[in-house]
Amino acid sequence: MSRPPKPFLEEITEAADPSLAPPVPDNLPEGQAMLAVAALSQGKGSGLRKFAVWAFGALFGFAISVAAYDFVTGLLARNVVLGWIALVLVTLAVLAALVLALKEWGAFLRLARLDGLRGRAIEARASANLVEARRVVAGLTGLYAARGDTAWGRSRLAEREAEVMDADALLALAERELLATLDAEARLVIEGAARQVATVTALVPLALADVAAAGYANLRMIRRIAEIYGGRSGSFGSLRLLRRVFGSLLAAGALALTDDMIGSVAGGGVLSKLSRRFGEGVVNGALTARVGVAAMELCRPMPFQALERPAVSSLVSRALTGLVSRG
Repeated sequence: MSRPPKPFLEEITEAADPSLAPPVPDNLPEGQAMLAVAALSQGKGSGLRKFAVWAFGALFGFAISVAAYDFVTGLLARNVVLGWIALVLVTLAVLAALVLALKEWGAFLRLARLDGLRGRAIEARASANLVEARRVVAGLTGLYAARGDTAWGRSRLAEREAEVMDADALLALAERELLATLDAEARLVIEGAARQVATVTALVPLALADVAAAGYANLRMIRRIAEIYGGRSGSFGSLRLLRRVFGSLLAAGALALTDDMIGSVAGGGVLSKLSRRFGEGVVNGALTARVGVAAMELCRPMPFQALERPAVSSLVSRALTGLVSRG
């Protein structure tokens, strides 16, 4: 009977020399388009500049009002029919401006309502106040009462709400039943925006085109996320959200990619082997996903507790599937 072969061992006597390792490339992509969008969104003028803008705006509005008045009165003096037509058109324009102003005001109120619910939920969980927790749940239920995508969750919450006698457990139940579907919709929006930014940056070589595409995609993504969570924002509300999102990321130093995220997105040292433009697109897409997660945290009526906060690396991996080869 033959014996099994013995294991072969070989001792390595030469120590590895760290100086012989290849240098780390210095020209890795940094997501310049997203950094430019962040800088533009955080631009703040001085007090004198704000006063000058207000003064010129007031002067322009006053001049337009006087010109419209002279236009209408002049037409009435020349021709009554034309004068009344001009008066009706000016009235319609003023009414349209008032409607737009009311719409923007309502958008700010909806965003403030989400902020209020989130703050009350944090306080109720911290103080273990069951009464306040039930008020928060009632506010959430009223917020999504007309939403068909939360109907099943609202029915399950109504069946089990009376059985829960702990504030933390009640808030966790409401978060799982009401926000799980909305979180899934928000993740899809983030993945689509990251894919769009990465594709445009990689394929469009025009100067500043990537900055414009990134700004538009991020603004639309943030607005859509706000709509998903019940804070339908207008134009000024979306710009304010954009500033808040980038402001929180810049304050936390989170608007940058770490090495582990780059590895999870592109695999190993793939970014160093890609073309500069394509690598820049991958990084811009990853930064867009990070902005989307921050927007979720700001627009969500409850903080992430019972449900897991979406991982940026997994969002980017799904968004860029097919754009980056892992073989």
